[in-house]
Amino acid sequence: MRSAVDWVPGGAWLAPGYAEWAPPAPLRGMIACFWASVVPDSIGPEAAREGLVLPDGCSDLIWQQGAGAFVAGPDTGPVHFATPAGTVLVGVRFRPSAGGCALGMPLSEIRDVRAPLPELLPAAARMLPASLDPAIAAQRARDVAGRLLSRAAPDCAVGRATALLRDPAARVEQVAEDVDLSMRQLRRRFHDAVGYGPKTLQRVLRFQRFVRALDASGGACDLAASAAEAGYADQAHLTRECMALSGMTPAALARIRGGSGVRGIGDHGGGDLAEA
Repeated sequence: MRSAVDWVPGGAWLAPGYAEWAPPAPLRGMIACFWASVVPDSIGPEAAREGLVLPDGCSDLIWQQGAGAFVAGPDTGPVHFATPAGTVLVGVRFRPSAGGCALGMPLSEIRDVRAPLPELLPAAARMLPASLDPAIAAQRARDVAGRLLSRAAPDCAVGRATALLRDPAARVEQVAEDVDLSMRQLRRRFHDAVGYGPKTLQRVLRFQRFVRALDASGGACDLAASAAEAGYADQAHLTRECMALSGMTPAALARIRGGSGVRGIGDHGGGDLAEA
């Protein structure tokens, strides 16, 4: 896609109107990506781009032209949205173990919530007023994220546990032992840093493995084989989890991912950027 939005780096576009690009090297351990969503006026003044956000373990700092900034907490279920024509959004996506420390609050307080930034971080919100030019907003969002992370104290045990939970064969109890924490301690620290417990994150990461398989196959993958490769006990297990996390069956999700390529805000699709 050739972009008329010159503040988006070349090669960043993943789908029409949606782009992602990598953060500077010093921030890559905490930030998965920067992103932008641009809905053109050409779709019509009464039209809106509809989409679906799937849980991915991440949280996002988002600026919307004309509306200001907000934080999208970690999701535990699907979020449907409709973005009006002319909308421009700029986002910073924090890795699963980084959101809580970046915001300086237990991330569980904004789980499944879109919270206005002025209510959480008034000083940061003053840097991201609704009236900004999108190019300036993109730079400001990067600066705000960098400042927040510069004074953050990452929970190294949670970061390591998050990495271990990416293994389809991982057991949460063994992960807790590997990072030298009790299950109670691990759950509490996950609620602070990630927004929910380690077993929920494991479910989300498993589901994202399946979503990546769908995207790689253009929606035409063998569901039983993909279920096994993602770490599900069987196809019935996949179906239950897919219904809970996307609101639809695996076959229906495959048709959407393969047919339209639509990705939502907070859904980075391929998932590589979320790898720690």
